[in-house]
Amino acid sequence: MGLNRRGFFKLLGITGMTLAIGKETIASSGSKRGVEFYGVLYDAARCKGCRGCEFDCAEAHGLKEPLPTKNIKSIRTTDETCNTVVNTCKTSKGDVHVKRQCMHCNEPACVAACLTQAMHKTTMGPVTWDGDKCMGCRYCMVSCPFDIPKFEFHSANPKIQKCDMCFERLKTGESPACAFNCPYEALLYGKRKNLIREAHRRIYEKPELYVDQIYGEHDAGGTGWLYLSPVPIEELGLNTTLQQSSYPALTKGFLYSVPTIFVLLPAFLTGIFQALKSTHPYEEDEDE
Repeated sequence: MGLNRRGFFKLLGITGMTLAIGKETIASSGSKRGVEFYGVLYDAARCKGCRGCEFDCAEAHGLKEPLPTKNIKSIRTTDETCNTVVNTCKTSKGDVHVKRQCMHCNEPACVAACLTQAMHKTTMGPVTWDGDKCMGCRYCMVSCPFDIPKFEFHSANPKIQKCDMCFERLKTGESPACAFNCPYEALLYGKRKNLIREAHRRIYEKPELYVDQIYGEHDAGGTGWLYLSPVPIEELGLNTTLQQSSYPALTKGFLYSVPTIFVLLPAFLTGIFQALKSTHPYEEDEDE
């Protein structure tokens, strides 16, 4: 398998253009700041642990049907077969349920780590994955502070599996399947700033019910999924050691100082990957 002459010179042209605008591209990495993201507010005080959201999610994405509740013996995490799980935690106030899924960070570490832009932060808020661009490096898995993206190791055509906030539904004006069908209104979909306002209202009106904290408001630089809880957040098993600023912010100063070749190398490798990907494995080079 080889890269033919035409494809190679096309690749060089693309790389040359990238050289011309490299610094500008890096400087604009925060261009989504100020955009009105959408998200979901999860109220653990209202959740009854019915797990209907798990079944709705599986149906909406063509995933394996979740296990019956009676067969669940431990705290679960998302994996390549499910985008969300609802766990029951033993807390200082008894059993409290907590839903887990991709947090859809305002400035996602997975997007910053992705060499081919297969991970993408949409202008609406969801973080999505494009299989046509993915080169299988799995840097998104390593970089995520919430340990969310999962790889289909046993598939002949593996994908990165994670919640996409039902992005296709959002584009048609619908809400995520889990929020649309929640019978106890534990899930509220809307503009992130409105969700934060609603969360503060609930805390103010019922201080005896809620801990005065909105998980995800500032954690990891802010997330699309926000949590209200009747117990301290750490009792729900959520990561409370996260920094308040975004994780990609840690590398911004470094990116401004490194030589151009290191900044452009991922773009160059992406071009090679795409060119090789489109070449038939048994096709001979046209020049041979």
